[in-house]
Amino acid sequence: NQEPVLRLVDVCVVHRSFLATSCRGLSFVRRSVRHDAKVDCRLSFVPERDVYYERRNSYLRSVSMKETEALLEVRRQVSEHYRQIIELLGEDTDREGLKKTPMRVAKAMQFLLKGYDEDPEAVLASAMFKEEDYKQMVIVKDIDFFSLCEHHMLPFFGKVHVAYIPNHYITGLSKIPRIVDIFAHRLQIQERMTLQIKECLQKTLNPLGVMVVIEAQHMCMQMRGVEKQNSITTTSAYSGVFGSSKTRNEFMDLLRGETKRI
Repeated sequence: NQEPVLRLVDVCVVHRSFLATSCRGLSFVRRSVRHDAKVDCRLSFVPERDVYYERRNSYLRSVSMKETEALLEVRRQVSEHYRQIIELLGEDTDREGLKKTPMRVAKAMQFLLKGYDEDPEAVLASAMFKEEDYKQMVIVKDIDFFSLCEHHMLPFFGKVHVAYIPNHYITGLSKIPRIVDIFAHRLQIQERMTLQIKECLQKTLNPLGVMVVIEAQHMCMQMRGVEKQNSITTTSAYSGVFGSSKTRNEFMDLLRGETKRI
């Protein structure tokens, strides 16, 4: 028996990542692609309902190959610079423990700074849902994050608390931690990161208001400089109806209150 085939051929403009979608065995795999890449998706179904991943056309494969080559070249150059830094600081990069350290650090930096290649507004827009009735506060709190301070390139880490009041549209709850991760995976200062999260939500969802609070510990204050190990830095940013002290206080009261377990 000839394999039944469903072909979906669609030359389209896609954003930086395919959205994972599913519909009765039809499955698109999340892919990282270039912002303006043209995609030719062909999906095959077999009688056992197995789903083959889409086969990208030669154009997209060549784009992906070029991106991979560029990524590896950047990694190689960063690794070489770190090798020189280690040697300038008086260490021997040929000894056993340090032979692979420059490449390990280069890979780590590419991961820690991957947020530059991601679009937080597109992430939010990928899961926007029309909701006319709900106009109360939506809070996602205690979102863990790690970032690098742009002044000393040392870590700062803590928790992000986000609230917004919908204005016809809501977003998938997981998208809020995702945009936090995107902004955190860049060279940052806490004040700017707070504003960026708030502005991203306000611009994309156009809610009645947004408020963001970040609490963080900074290694640049704890392991060097003033060396104050127990210091916590708190920043906040708000818009819209959160300009009212009553609304802000309601949010802060909910943050301080204990979460009820269902």
